[in-house]
Amino acid sequence: MTIEERLQRLEDVVAITQLVASYGPLVDAGEAERVAELWTEDGIYDVDEYYMGSRAEVDAMVRSDAHQGLIGQGCSHFLGPAHVTVDGDRAVAVCESVLLVRHGDRVFPARIGANHFELARTTTGWQTTRRTTRGLDGGTDARDLLSRTGRI
Repeated sequence: MTIEERLQRLEDVVAITQLVASYGPLVDAGEAERVAELWTEDGIYDVDEYYMGSRAEVDAMVRSDAHQGLIGQGCSHFLGPAHVTVDGDRAVAVCESVLLVRHGDRVFPARIGANHFELARTTTGWQTTRRTTRGLDGGTDARDLLSRTGRI
């Protein structure tokens, strides 16, 4: 691998790491348009109980009364460090996450999850084509997502 190829790979990993790390702050700030821009137009966000099949549906989720209620009482969507694997114009990032929610003067974990991002290099940079999130509830679905670490 040439030095230029190595540099490109490092730049790709940093860009994808930044994309994953930006989700929590943006969704907690209620930045619906900016959150949605993390996905391609037909990008999918598949959470256990909620399936979004487009960028517009991701935008609508952030604007929804349910999400606005969460951020109105205080919450934190925290995604841990992502393991990123790049193969040309495709990539995968795997990480764990926790959703913390404030109730009065106390903060409680509301959800812990496994996250598998599929990404593509687009004309505007890296974007998510599919994000799958499953609750870490002891079942195999979340463990299966985590086992994909390092694989495209």
